[in-house]
Amino acid sequence: MVKELIETDVVVIGAGISGLCAAKLLHETGLDVQVLEARDRVGGRTFTARDPSYGYVDLGGAYVGPTQDRILRIAKELDLKLYKVNEKERIVSYFKGVQRAVSNPDDPSSLSSNPLDLFDVNSCLLKIEDFSKQVPPDAPWKAPRAKEWDSMTVKEFMDKECWTSRARTLVGLIVAAIYCCEPHEISFLFFLTYLASGQGLRRMLSTTNGAQENKFVGGSMQVSEKIAALLGNRVVLSSPVMRIEQEETVTMVTTHSGQQYRAKYVISAVPPPLLHRILFEPPLPDLKIQMVQRMPMGSIIKTITYYKTAFWKEKGFCGSAMSDKGPINACFDDTKPDGTHPAIMGFILSTHARELCEMSTEQRKQAVSEHYAEVFQCPEFLHPVNYVEQNWMAETFSGGCYVATLGPGVLTSFGRELRKPFGCVYFAGSETAVKWGGYMDGAVEAGERAAREILHAMGKISADQIWQEEPPSIDVPPTPVRVDPLEKYLPSVPQLLYFLLAFVVLLVAVLCVYLV
Repeated sequence: MVKELIETDVVVIGAGISGLCAAKLLHETGLDVQVLEARDRVGGRTFTARDPSYGYVDLGGAYVGPTQDRILRIAKELDLKLYKVNEKERIVSYFKGVQRAVSNPDDPSSLSSNPLDLFDVNSCLLKIEDFSKQVPPDAPWKAPRAKEWDSMTVKEFMDKECWTSRARTLVGLIVAAIYCCEPHEISFLFFLTYLASGQGLRRMLSTTNGAQENKFVGGSMQVSEKIAALLGNRVVLSSPVMRIEQEETVTMVTTHSGQQYRAKYVISAVPPPLLHRILFEPPLPDLKIQMVQRMPMGSIIKTITYYKTAFWKEKGFCGSAMSDKGPINACFDDTKPDGTHPAIMGFILSTHARELCEMSTEQRKQAVSEHYAEVFQCPEFLHPVNYVEQNWMAETFSGGCYVATLGPGVLTSFGRELRKPFGCVYFAGSETAVKWGGYMDGAVEAGERAAREILHAMGKISADQIWQEEPPSIDVPPTPVRVDPLEKYLPSVPQLLYFLLAFVVLLVAVLCVYLV
C-alpha cells in the first residue's frame, strides 16, 4: 500500500532530549516539525521504567547538577522537581579487600593509609585537572599538545605518570565510571576534552556540588515525555529512518515502514555510531564516515537492587561506594525522596559489563547482592526483595551508553566533522555538545544549537546567535570547586624520592666533613 507523502519544514530523527529540544525550539518559532523515533517510546538514553513494585526508576541518564543550566532551565519550564541524592552518612571505598568509610568524600584517607599512594594520587589527579584546562572543548585539536595527547591512550599516560598501583587503579576507575570503557581504549586527548566539557574532574565525580547532586522526582524521561506532549502528533514512534535523500531544495526521509517525509531540513539526533544504519544519498562525506566508524559506544549495565528497609543508613552508610572489585565499581542510594522503595543503584561498567552480559538476570542479581554485602560488610545485602536492570549494550537504537568514545588519533584527524552540517542535514545529540557533552545538559545544548543553525540557514537569525550562553540556574547554584592549598604543594612521588636522595647525599657529605 502506497503511503501518503508528508510535507514538513524540518524532520528531526530521534526523540531523545536532544532531538525533542531541537523540535521544541523550531516549533516555537512557527516551523512545522516532524520527529521520527525508532523506539516505541521517547527519551532515548533516558529511560524511566514504571511498575507498582518499585514505583518508577531511571534506567538511563538520571543525574543533574550545578552548572548544568540548560537542562535545569528546561526542567523548570516543564515544572519538574528535583531531589538531592543522599550522601549524609559515610561513603565507602573498597580497595584490595580493605573497607574505608569516611564522612567527607574529599578525605584522602578513603583511598589509602600509605603516604606514597596519597602523594601519587594527588599528583596524578592535579596533573589531569591542569591538562584538561588547556583543552578547548569546542576545538580540542587546537590544544597546545593536541597531537601528543591524541597519539596516546589514557593507559599510556598512567604508565608514564602513575608510580603506585593505587593511583593507576583510581584513574582506571575514573575512566570506567565516566566513559564506560578501559584506559587502553580511549585517547588521552578525548579523556581531557570530556573533562573540560564537564567543568573539570572534581565537578564530574562529585555528588554534592557536582554532576550527581540531584535527580528528577518521577524520573528523567519526563523531560522527553512532556516535550513530546507539547508537540502532540508531530512525534511519531516506532519509525526508524532508513534513507535520507538530498536534492537541491528538498530532502526526502524514508522510514522502514515506507513512510516518506519531504522536508527542507533534517536534524539527526541519534548517537554518531548509528549514522551508518541510515542510507544517505548522496553519501556522507568521507571523513564523516571514517569518524563514525571510530566511535564505539561505552559498555554498561545499570542495576537497581531493592530492599525491605534502608538498613545501610542505620549502620551509618549513605549507600555511595567506590570499589576496585567488580561487578560494581560505583553505586549510590536510589531510595525515593519520600523514603519508599529503599534501593541501591549500581553500575556494571566496561570489562565487567562485557563479562556479565553473558550471565542470566538472576545470576547478575546474585553477583551484585554479594558484592554489596562484601563492600559494605553487611550480610543484609544478600536478601534483596526486587532487582531491575538495563543492559544498554543490548539496546538496538543505542548500542551502549553513556556516550560514544574516541580512540587515539580520532579527534585530531576527524573531530572537525562532528558538528559539521552535510547539505541540509544538521547534527545534534549529546556527543556534539561543547558543555556537558554526554549528559542531559549537553543534549539540550546540542539540540538547540542544531535548531538555531537551521534558523540561521533560513535567514531568521544571524550567525552570532547560533551559539548562546546559558544564564546560571538560580535554583541549583554552583559553588566554586576548591582545591586545598596543601594539595597544590604536596610533592609527587618522583619529587619526594629526589628530595630524599638529596637529603641522604647532603647528610653523607656533612658526616664526611665532620668525620674528616
